[in-house]
Amino acid sequence: MTTVQRVQPPPTPVRPQVVARAGLYALFAANVIVVSVFFVRAGFASNALVLLGRLAGLYAALLMAFQLLLVARLPFFDRRIGMDRLTSWHRWVGFGLLWLLLAHGVFIVFGYAQSSSMGPVDQLVDLAETVEGVLRAVVAMALIILVGAVSARYARRRLAYETWHFIHLYTYLAVVLAFTHQVAAGSTFTASPIATAYWYTLWGVALTSVLVGRLVLPLWRNLRHRLRVTAVVPESDHVVSIYVTGRDLDRLPARAGQFFLWRFLTRDRWWQANPFSLSAAPDGDRLRLTVKTAGDGTAALRQLKVGTRVFAEGPYGAFTTMHRTRQDTLLVAGGVGITPVRALLEELHGHVVLIYRVATDRDAVLYEELTELAHAKGAQLHLITGPAAPDKLAPHELALLVPDIADRDVYVCGPPGMTTAVLRSLRQLAVPRRQIHAERFSLAG
Repeated sequence: MTTVQRVQPPPTPVRPQVVARAGLYALFAANVIVVSVFFVRAGFASNALVLLGRLAGLYAALLMAFQLLLVARLPFFDRRIGMDRLTSWHRWVGFGLLWLLLAHGVFIVFGYAQSSSMGPVDQLVDLAETVEGVLRAVVAMALIILVGAVSARYARRRLAYETWHFIHLYTYLAVVLAFTHQVAAGSTFTASPIATAYWYTLWGVALTSVLVGRLVLPLWRNLRHRLRVTAVVPESDHVVSIYVTGRDLDRLPARAGQFFLWRFLTRDRWWQANPFSLSAAPDGDRLRLTVKTAGDGTAALRQLKVGTRVFAEGPYGAFTTMHRTRQDTLLVAGGVGITPVRALLEELHGHVVLIYRVATDRDAVLYEELTELAHAKGAQLHLITGPAAPDKLAPHELALLVPDIADRDVYVCGPPGMTTAVLRSLRQLAVPRRQIHAERFSLAG
């Protein structure tokens, strides 16, 4: 592909990821302080258990709003932090939210039971029957427990992504029910006009972020660019490249190393969204993705017809040159992880070393392209073949291949096992953390 020449900015000492992460931390900390102040100003007219329950409920409401922000797929945060890390944070914050909600319910029920001399079960039934919004809160709690259960690692590995995603959508219903419960029964919500305005603003910003990032922006971009398949090129028995074009692609803010969620609008595939990386730097005229067969769905991509309409969400990911800190670079790819790395090689300036790890020569996807591109850019290309053991990317081997490895940015993409092993080797070689860039493209954490 002929690429548009981009002026690559020099490495910056201020990491975009650090700035974005610090912004999120500061935003969350500021809101924790505000919520705590509103709680104190609302007074302490109840017993200790009820007060603890109310405080847990307020922090749970804040975490729930923060959860929405983490998965809103806002371009500013996604390009600087990456969907994989945001999704991981969302998952762990979700478990914290679950425990806070359980604490909220238990403390409230036992606190009121202590005052009324009723049993906990009878007290819960009484609250659900007599206090507006409590029944909705119970339903919201049940939905969140369900989502939490299917998000546990054991359950997640056994569910198809589409099934997991469908169940996860019930979180939005839980958010609505929880908010209406807070409006109806939250004493701190109505403690003052300022508190009421704060909570409406918080929930409004969170829900608007999701609406814009997950719905409005993808719809607008697809209506604008009108993507279609222009070619389907088999690269090997198990790998195929798909070329996509559209209108005004020079205005699509995609960069080498990023990925899209692709929906090919055929009768049997329109409902499936798959994350595939760009395998060539965007050139303003077309995009290319290269896919390895991993099941019936990806195997069917070989049968796509030219002209098929495409709905693409993205671009996503922080695996880009935005985060480089050095002039020279080491790229490490394993298997089909070469796709975003090949695109990065096309865009990078400075001296580049590319290490490509595969089981056999036949698994080296796009190797001829890589050889030509490396020659044109003056880059070093090392093809490493053989079984996983012994580790041919161990610290000693990496140091022999790249003696100045600690003075380079290192980008790593490949199977989870290989990626983990390479990251461990980099730490042993004392490569500074800020120079290491790795991204695991996972939608469900």
